[in-house]
Amino acid sequence: MALLKAVDLEFSKEKKHIIYPCSLSFESGKIYALMGHNGSGKSTLLKILAKQIKIQKGQVLIDKKDIKCFSSKDFAKKIAYLPQHLPHLYHISVKELVKMGRFSYESFIKKQNDEDIINEAMRLTNIDYMSNEDMQFLSGGERTRAFLAMLLAQKSKFLLLDEPLAALDIAYKFDIMKLIAKISKELDIGVIIILHDINLAACYCDEIIALEEGKIIFHDNNLEFMKEKNIKRIFKIENTILKHPKKNSLVAIF
Repeated sequence: MALLKAVDLEFSKEKKHIIYPCSLSFESGKIYALMGHNGSGKSTLLKILAKQIKIQKGQVLIDKKDIKCFSSKDFAKKIAYLPQHLPHLYHISVKELVKMGRFSYESFIKKQNDEDIINEAMRLTNIDYMSNEDMQFLSGGERTRAFLAMLLAQKSKFLLLDEPLAALDIAYKFDIMKLIAKISKELDIGVIIILHDINLAACYCDEIIALEEGKIIFHDNNLEFMKEKNIKRIFKIENTILKHPKKNSLVAIF
């Protein structure tokens, strides 16, 4: 089991706290949802964990080793990060994008093992049939799957995903979350994902972490999350929690 830890992490900008002191632990094989209103600090926290923002105070550790000690290539073998706004790529095929996930492994073109990993990443994300398609012609859901395949090709122990569902319609949202859940369990990968959909978080995530103005106001399992008092406290909305008529899960009604 791999372990990602934030220890006494704190971040400020222009003398304003963006992240108040916090400590968190994340295990491989689990999915963690970061939730809260816009501006609550979710993306900043994720970027610090992903080494996209320099740590000001505190530490981030991977298996007890400070991330400052990792080279860029070695860090990529531990943490894979997907930004909120995916780049628009032109004249590059799906397979060429997925190959980029092997940048931290030397001479990948010459290794049959790397080719197998690339093909397996595309199979797991159900995009192997479109390997030669140009990225510019894919739908939003297909693009998201292609970028997820690229992350899988990195063979990282943690995937950090910044609102990967934001631009997708409802069918694709469920599709991508099912895929993420499958990947996490089958490959023992830890996933930290920023979500806004309460019911998707409850259905697919093991733990929910909620922030408000840079402070962690909730951190517990999905069953504890799906209580009316907790939903109201986090999102400031009246709600009713019901048992799903067909699934063994709870849903929030507003």
